[in-house]
Amino acid sequence: MRRSQKSALLWMMPLGLLSACGGAPDAAGAEDALSERAQSLITAPPVPASGDIADSMLHVGTVAVGGSQQDGTSSLPGYYGYRVQVQAGSQLKLEVTHLGSSMYLDTGLFLYGPKDSNGSYGSTVLAQDDDSGYGQLSKVGLVTLPQGGEYLAVVGFTNGAGKQFRLQVDCVGGACLSNPQPAPTGHALTLLQRPITASLQASLDAANTVREDSISYLTAYDFAWPYSGVTTLDAAAAAVLAQGQYRGYRNDPSPDVLTYAQLETHMYGQFRPLHPAVLATYGNGTESVQVKQYFRAFSTGPNGDNWRTLNVILFPQSYKVVVYEQTAHEI
Repeated sequence: MRRSQKSALLWMMPLGLLSACGGAPDAAGAEDALSERAQSLITAPPVPASGDIADSMLHVGTVAVGGSQQDGTSSLPGYYGYRVQVQAGSQLKLEVTHLGSSMYLDTGLFLYGPKDSNGSYGSTVLAQDDDSGYGQLSKVGLVTLPQGGEYLAVVGFTNGAGKQFRLQVDCVGGACLSNPQPAPTGHALTLLQRPITASLQASLDAANTVREDSISYLTAYDFAWPYSGVTTLDAAAAAVLAQGQYRGYRNDPSPDVLTYAQLETHMYGQFRPLHPAVLATYGNGTESVQVKQYFRAFSTGPNGDNWRTLNVILFPQSYKVVVYEQTAHEI
C-alpha cells in the first residue's frame, strides 16, 4: 500500500475508533528424593503488617553485584533476604546456583525494592522465578533496575532442612558494567517479555470495553544491553517483527517513525489515557523515546475490513521495548 493510501485510511477513521553436592540418593532416601522433586511452586513471602517484606525474612544478609553468598537453610520452610546495592540503570542476573547448592533443593527467587526513605523495601515483587535454574533451583536471567539504591533479593524454600544454597548476583548490562564496548554492527536484540503493571492492565481492559470494533493490546519487553551507547529503533523493531504473531506487519514497505508525543494523535480516543501512563511506567524521565509504526489493511469478507497498526516503542536508556497494537474493523 502506498503511503498516501495508508495515511488516508488512518485519518479517515473516526477518532473514537481510533548446585550441588552430588551422588545418587541411597535406597533409604529414594522416596524422600522423589517427594522433593514434586514440590509445588514456591510463592512470594507473605506481606507483613508493616508492609516491609524484610519483616517476613528468617535471615537478612548482604550480597554484592558480581559476588555470591552461601547459607544453610532453616529446618522449617521460609525465606532469606539479601541486600543488593545497585546503580541506576543496572541490569542483573540472580541465580541460586548448582554449585554450592544441595541436591533436590527446591527454591523460589524474588526481588523487591529499592529501599525507601523509611527503610522499607515495600511488598511489590519486581522479578521472580521458581524453577528456571538447575533442577528445581531458581534463576532470574535478566532484571532491569531504572532506579539505583538498595534492593532485597529473597530466596524461599520449602524442603530446606539440612541443605545449603548459593545465591549469585551478576551484572549483565547497563550502568553496572565497568568497561562496556560499542555494540557490533547489525546487533540483534533478544526480547524478554514482562507482565505489564496491574494499573496499565486495568486501564487497557476498561478501554477495550468501550467499542467492540476497536481493540488494543499492550506488551512489554526487557532486553539485555552489555554495550556502550544505546540500541537503535530499527534493532528494536526487527526484534519485534521476528516474532511470529507480528509477521503480517513485515509487508509494510514504509513504516513511520514518530516521537512519543506524536504517538498520542495516532491512538484511538478511548486509549489515549494510556499514553502518559506508559511513559511514566517505563521511561526514566530524560531519555528520547521513539516509535516505529507499521500498518495493515485487509478485507475479512462479509464482516467488513480491518485496519491494524503496530507501534514499537523504544525506551533506549531504560532497556525496554513496549508494543502497542490497535485494531479497528467495520461491522
